[in-house]
Amino acid sequence: MTDYDVLRVFCGADGRHGNELAVVRDGSAMTDPRERQLLAGKLGFSETVFVDDPERGGIDIYTPTLRLPFAGHPCVGTGWLLDLPELITPAGVVGVRLDGEFSWIEAMAAWAPPRTLRQYASADEVDALPVPAPGEWIYAWAWQDKAAGRIRARAFPGRDDGVEEDEATGAAALLLTQQLGRALNIAQGLGSQIMTAPYPGDFIEVGGRVRLDGQESV
Repeated sequence: MTDYDVLRVFCGADGRHGNELAVVRDGSAMTDPRERQLLAGKLGFSETVFVDDPERGGIDIYTPTLRLPFAGHPCVGTGWLLDLPELITPAGVVGVRLDGEFSWIEAMAAWAPPRTLRQYASADEVDALPVPAPGEWIYAWAWQDKAAGRIRARAFPGRDDGVEEDEATGAAALLLTQQLGRALNIAQGLGSQIMTAPYPGDFIEVGGRVRLDGQESV
């Protein structure tokens, strides 16, 4: 039996939506990467995190079909859950801070997996997009209010693993913030909110609201 927490990361101001995340706090209960991959596929969340070192923040991240060296919403959610100053990922050390209703991470865009950032002329065009065929990870976005840094976005992983659209995607937000070179307020999916800010030294902060939906076992 494996216990795990279910979080929603990057919730809207009303506490709804956000991208679901499974966190196995006792990573020592399942150390074989093959078993972890099987569990991530069985749970079917866009990402599942295994906490290997709860004191230092060592974590291991999986999608339903592959292992990731870094991912945004898993780090934001796990940082909030463990309440540690940093997380250790294969990509690098991720800074964490909690600020009122927001949980923030500090990471480099170079750690994010490749995504195709595709700009559209309006938020309505983004809203009208059908789910594309698998094969390319697409982050579709448009300005809602350029002066205010407000963006409308949708994310299509294209992995053919049952996750057709990501409700909220921190890694893609990192890449878009690096490309645009400014702080962003991103409305993604059905009602999620992602906040970002560029920092010196190629680091970017990504933050949002996190909610705990409960603990489950499998």
